[in-house]
Amino acid sequence: MRFHRLFLLSATLMVALLSGCRQQIGGKGETTENPESVLSRLDTDLTYDARLWADSVLGSMSLESKCAQLFLPALYADADSYTISRLKKYAETGIGGIVLLKGSSSGASAIADSLAAFSHIAPFVSIDAEWGLAMRLADAPRFPANGMISKEVGEDLMYEYGMELARECREVGINMVLGPVIDVDSEGGFIGSRSFGMDPERVSRLAIAYGRGVAAGNVLTVAKHFPGHGSVSTDSHRTKGIISRSLVALDTIDLRPFRSWIEQRLPGIMVGHLAVPSIDPDMLPAAVSGTVITDLLRNDLGFDGLVLTDALNMEGAEGYGPEMALKAGADMIVAPADTYAGINAVKSAIEEGRIDSERLDDAVRKILIHKYLYALPRQQKEEPEETLASPEADSIALRLRDP
Repeated sequence: MRFHRLFLLSATLMVALLSGCRQQIGGKGETTENPESVLSRLDTDLTYDARLWADSVLGSMSLESKCAQLFLPALYADADSYTISRLKKYAETGIGGIVLLKGSSSGASAIADSLAAFSHIAPFVSIDAEWGLAMRLADAPRFPANGMISKEVGEDLMYEYGMELARECREVGINMVLGPVIDVDSEGGFIGSRSFGMDPERVSRLAIAYGRGVAAGNVLTVAKHFPGHGSVSTDSHRTKGIISRSLVALDTIDLRPFRSWIEQRLPGIMVGHLAVPSIDPDMLPAAVSGTVITDLLRNDLGFDGLVLTDALNMEGAEGYGPEMALKAGADMIVAPADTYAGINAVKSAIEEGRIDSERLDDAVRKILIHKYLYALPRQQKEEPEETLASPEADSIALRLRDP
């Protein structure tokens, strides 16, 4: 478990109390600062500390190490000698982290510990956990797919679910969850039971509560797949999807959960390999479209968190390189077809002036800020947990099906 963030908050509060806040408690003619404003100021202080740290680290990095920080290559959660050897080589290159594929919790834990030991900057260890870690780790507690969750389930239970997932993640050293799916399903849509359903309002409520629970458990949560995969009938693993909705339908259906996510200031969003002709007439996959990422997501919707691409080794992204994603406004490249070639492509684009170096610095700064908040070294256990199972996990799984 991690206690660093709690320690920082407590320490900040103590310093504020000892040195005297802007409004001293109990002073003559002065008012007592209410708890909400104290918490808001503490959060601001923590973010300020994160920015200072990020700027300090950024200033010491070479061009190549900055480029490498953008990348999250995929590895199976199996700590065999071949995987550990690949992991060490990735870390020496300076990658930002990894995406765990199928394996076991013990394999995931060994990989997380090894990557932390190999890396100069705390790495992200991410995983697709759309319905819990069992989506990837065979021995993890099992929860129902989002579409199988009972219609009676409310926000309190979803928040509890998110907190439980965060606990399991921390046990094995995972600090980033590529989920939840906040796509709004539709008739004939490919996303199916990965979605919370066809009602944008319900999708928003359940996804936000779940995401807040994960984030409160100090794990970075990444909503996907912007700007919405629900109406797309094809699998973007095999081909580029096309969102044929009008601007009005897109705004009232697909974007509604993402707008709520952004309003709650949740940390991450993944952009899909989805062409949106109503927004981008060039029909570029959203993950490499400046119109979708910079104009819509950043400027119009006001998202200032971490933007990840969907896996660039998917056929829906074929022909589009990581340098295009960075230029479009993405901060991290998930599962590239060739990590080393990708790093070199980004580096060449910067050196040749095809991408402004400030765009790279902005992306790396965002990565480092979020690492300060979520990816600091985890506390090592003398005796690791033998299993992630718990009575709480069993109870939550049951109540998600039948509250």
